[in-house]
Amino acid sequence: MDAGPRSAKGRRTRARLLEAGKAVFERDGFLQARITDIAAEADVSHGSFYHYFDSKESLFREIAEEVEVRLVSMDDIAQDGAVKGGAIGRIRAANRSYLLAYRREARIMRVIEEVSRYDEDVRRVRTKRDDYLGVRLESAIARLQADGLADSRIDKRYAAMALGGMVARFAETMFVGGGSYDLDTAVEQLTLLWANSLGLDATDSRTRCSLD
Repeated sequence: MDAGPRSAKGRRTRARLLEAGKAVFERDGFLQARITDIAAEADVSHGSFYHYFDSKESLFREIAEEVEVRLVSMDDIAQDGAVKGGAIGRIRAANRSYLLAYRREARIMRVIEEVSRYDEDVRRVRTKRDDYLGVRLESAIARLQADGLADSRIDKRYAAMALGGMVARFAETMFVGGGSYDLDTAVEQLTLLWANSLGLDATDSRTRCSLD
């Protein structure tokens, strides 16, 4: 598709189709979702759909990309100096933010995960999210090491992949896989695993934040 509609009305219609598509995909799944139903949900004609999207697949891929972008915003909180509690406090805030974001998007994330198994473009969207988050986490770990807070023996690239993947997989299990877990306990345990893995000292004033 092109850069998108130029008129305000066109942009509003396109936004309605994205919102309607998300609702229909969540309700019916990808394979059962029909363009007719998406158009009806958006209150536009069936033919109008094709002014904005080439196919059901192109609509879904854009929705998937928007959702994945919202999930990676959790890393921004991890780097916010205003978060109280030092390095561990920032890790806790990031873990909580990610889990809350995933919970909000759990219904569509279930569909995205399913489609990514056979759609290369959707799989690429997820890989792009993972790569972006990995780079941000590598940078955060490198800063902790430079400040003498994290174990210098740790390879930041491997640690970022392992720890970021741990949180992402836990969120999927918790909110999509039907696992029964308490949110507050999950945040504390994931934070404890992060802190212990990086060798952060909870007694250091620069990292201190209760892990009880």
